[in-house]
Amino acid sequence: MTSKLENVNVHSQEILITPGQLKKDIPLTEGASETVLKGRETINNILDRKDKRLFIVIGPCSIHDIEAAKDYAQRLKTLAEKVSDTLYLVMRVYFEKPRTTVGWKGLINDPHLNDSFEVEEGLHIGRQLLVDINEIGLPTATEALDPISPQYLQDTIAWSAIGARTTESQTHREMSSGLSVAIGFKNGTDGGLEVATNALNSVSHPHSFLGINREGQVAVIRTKGNPYAHVVLRGGGGKPNYDSVNVAVCEQALEKANLKKNIMIDCSHANSSKDPALQPLVMQDATNQIIEGNKSIVGLMVESNIAWGNQSIPKDLSELTYGVSVTDACIDWETTEKAILDMHEKLKTVLPNR
Repeated sequence: MTSKLENVNVHSQEILITPGQLKKDIPLTEGASETVLKGRETINNILDRKDKRLFIVIGPCSIHDIEAAKDYAQRLKTLAEKVSDTLYLVMRVYFEKPRTTVGWKGLINDPHLNDSFEVEEGLHIGRQLLVDINEIGLPTATEALDPISPQYLQDTIAWSAIGARTTESQTHREMSSGLSVAIGFKNGTDGGLEVATNALNSVSHPHSFLGINREGQVAVIRTKGNPYAHVVLRGGGGKPNYDSVNVAVCEQALEKANLKKNIMIDCSHANSSKDPALQPLVMQDATNQIIEGNKSIVGLMVESNIAWGNQSIPKDLSELTYGVSVTDACIDWETTEKAILDMHEKLKTVLPNR
């Protein structure tokens, strides 16, 4: 009788490696640990206005090719050193992709891009990449999409995002209240700010909820609240919201909710109408707002890769083009470098006096 009541639509189950065992298999090196700690401290200082720089989360929409990701990281590390007096670059390393209907769910869920869903292998691949990137001194950022995976990976992360589809989720707000990093909540997919401001209020308070511990056991997690949550403007409802008017509206909403006026601009998604060619224009607009006196814009998000645009995942994976996104379209490296260097040149004498 029980078989007719439970797991009716479940095909199979398999026991997953514990967070503790994964960390034992792939420990965080001393150098990588220093990068993570410095990254978190720097971003917190920027949000507290102790550090005058902007932080920019930049990188591929999603990671599907480890070698290309390492190639990109080396390039970004070199660029980060050139602009470090003004801009703090953090590499976007996204392994989990929310899907509107169906599609590739990211490297952790499907590392071989063939619907084989070798999740345990994906966790090993993902953690090793994060350790390697941190080891070269480049901090990393990711989206906290699944409430379980942070136990496996968050010790390698300097900043996290909660996407527009999950900002309203109580589960993600509770989880974020216990994360050890600053976290950006995107406005709703309709462009509305209320779900984000409600999320910021919620995440700053203590919560108790079901989760897993280092040993993989189901546990009641009790948190202290996260004081470093902030809003990310990503547009919505078919319209952008990065312009000075929308930024002012966001400032008013934050003030009304008694929240810090910390605003990050997502240069992709609805803010660029998903056209990568528009991302540098959004970066220029944010730069001009700061030059004209804006004090609330503290960071940017940019979707960037080695090569331009995006591609579908072919049946024959050998046909994949190197350095091209398999999810949202990205700007290429040459455009990335020029846009970042232009921002640096325009803001290097402005931000210290901000």
